[in-house]
Order: sequence, then C-alpha cells, then structure tokens
Amino acid sequence: MVKQRVTIKNPTGLHLRPAGNLCKEAMKFKSLITFSFKENTANAKSVLSVLGACVKCGDEIEFCCEGEDEVEALEDLVVAVENGLGE
Repeated sequence: MVKQRVTIKNPTGLHLRPAGNLCKEAMKFKSLITFSFKENTANAKSVLSVLGACVKCGDEIEFCCEGEDEVEALEDLVVAVENGLGE
C-alpha cells in the first residue's frame, strides 16, 4: 500500500468534470484506489463517491493505492491532480 497527500488546485474543486477525469485515470489501474478527505474515504473509481466527498479548491486529500500497480497508479493520479484534472 502506498499513500500520498495532494492539494486540489481546480478553482471549483472536484465538481463533475474533474471528478469524471479523476475516475477515468483511476480506472486505468487494477489497484484499489481510494482517497481520504476529512473523516471520509472515497472510492476514486466512482464518480458519485468522488462528488460525495465535497472536495473544494485548496483542500488536501490523501490517495491510498493498494494492488499490483499501486506505485504507477499513485504517481499517475498525483500528476493528474497537480495538472488540474483537465481544467
């Protein structure tokens, strides 16, 4: 299992479009991918779960990846978030 914290840079947080982009990136990997925000844990492969976390701009989340491609998954997701998730 690997973990890393990252700060959301999107001005509107993880609304529908960036949440969808995050899920699309996460779906490329076989690993279980979740993220923690406040006291909640969200499945990064579920748009509803990501939207339900109510993550805003400037919030810090912690990705947790567990599985055969966990290192690659974590690196890819952190880069995607740092690049604004397509926004």
